[in-house]
Amino acid sequence: MTTRDTNRIVRPFEWGLDWLREWPKELLGEETPDVFLSPAAAIDTTGEFNRSDFAAQENFVQDLNQRIIHNSEKFFDYRTPADFRDYLRTMPNERHRSRWVEFTSAVDTPVPVNNVVRARWFPAQPDKSGHHNKKAVLLLPHWNSKPHSYIALCRILAGLGLSTLRMSLPYHDSRLPAEFERSDHAVSSNICRTMDATRQAVIDARCCLDWLEQQGYEKFGVVGTSLGSCYAFLASAHDARVKVNAFNHASTHFADVVWSGQSTRHVRAGIETVLDHERLRKAWDAISPIHYFDKFQTMEKKMLVIYATYDLTFLPEYTQVVIDEFAKRNVPHQVRVLPCGHYSTGETPYKFMDGWHIGKFLKTSL
Repeated sequence: MTTRDTNRIVRPFEWGLDWLREWPKELLGEETPDVFLSPAAAIDTTGEFNRSDFAAQENFVQDLNQRIIHNSEKFFDYRTPADFRDYLRTMPNERHRSRWVEFTSAVDTPVPVNNVVRARWFPAQPDKSGHHNKKAVLLLPHWNSKPHSYIALCRILAGLGLSTLRMSLPYHDSRLPAEFERSDHAVSSNICRTMDATRQAVIDARCCLDWLEQQGYEKFGVVGTSLGSCYAFLASAHDARVKVNAFNHASTHFADVVWSGQSTRHVRAGIETVLDHERLRKAWDAISPIHYFDKFQTMEKKMLVIYATYDLTFLPEYTQVVIDEFAKRNVPHQVRVLPCGHYSTGETPYKFMDGWHIGKFLKTSL
């Protein structure tokens, strides 16, 4: 199933420091040389890395990651968009119009099509007395998910009385640049672009919670799968409004998944010629859940961690660390194990088992 996609491209390594231009200036340090913000700064006239500049950029990125970790509230801070709008739209191969929410992302990127956030809305029906409950779920899909992914789950959750908003991730669906077949901007061998996409996903998710609040909802849960699970973890760690969390596949270090995962071998191939596993960890520390577990001790949250026994993308040993970290901090959590792999989680019968665990947990916990 992993090899069904034949359009994976190995792209060259880049620090991507030009993607820092919109980040909070206080996190970049007092003196950020302009040369660091040039995408070609570490390339000499032969097209090879200039090792002295490369080392300086690596040190800068490592230091930047530590500054972000210690001031992550600032890194994931934002202004609520002022242009929320909802509308009806008929999707291809669907008979009835669906409801959508759209707004300008609070994170501005050099890719205009990516700066408009779209989320599909599945409101729960009122009960027999006409009463609408105030519970809502935000759903964050997996990497390279398609517009129709998770629609069945959203409808099931809405049927359980949990209004559900499915957000399209940065560089996915209608946010995907026309020249790309895959969401390579979201996870790639460009270090800072990957960090920027993660920052945007977390902030977009929090903006979706703002919209839900404006609609009168008061209790919030989040469901994240694979890459969406990482985004959901970071969003929940920085937003006390999220009380219930379902992490569908989970890991601790962003770099661990990229380095060891079967789905990201092409990304690793673009990185391993210049960085080893440990150095990549340090380059992506700030977007790694491992550094934010302590935040859950100060907020009342409930967790569900689902993983697959034969997962070759999110290795089970990494998920076990997630479970151990929650247990170490006495964070309420449940664990469910599926007898399948990463991709087969979305296949019959495992997708029904997965959906049942998620639905039951959210229904009882919210």
